[in-house]
Amino acid sequence: MNWLIEETSRLIQQLKRWQTWAVIAMIGVFATLAFSVGSFAFRTDGILLYLNRTAGACREMSNGIIIFMFCGMIFFMLTAVLTLGEFQQYLQFKQRAAHFQATRSLYWGIGWAVVAISIAAAALVFFNRYCR
Repeated sequence: MNWLIEETSRLIQQLKRWQTWAVIAMIGVFATLAFSVGSFAFRTDGILLYLNRTAGACREMSNGIIIFMFCGMIFFMLTAVLTLGEFQQYLQFKQRAAHFQATRSLYWGIGWAVVAISIAAAALVFFNRYCR
């Protein structure tokens, strides 16, 4: 029973750190973007439109556009994971007082975050114009 108390105290200590909340916020932003793009994507699904399960009125997409959007979401997920990895590496370098490497990891993390958000924003703009 002591292990449960120790693990709970470690959890509380971890939640007091700003780094934990920064990672939770980044995951929340990426999850929100993925959810909003996914909800638009479900409006364009042919089977769901045929069964009258969606409220969206979207034009039918060609195979090229579908493949392009699928690859875009794969790249979005990869860049989101890269962003989280670079942030973790930044925190480790900062803890070890390796300032040059920490700064480089921070710049790469910001760059990957911009790429991920740009991919999701482009998909949202595309779906917003494609659907009524």
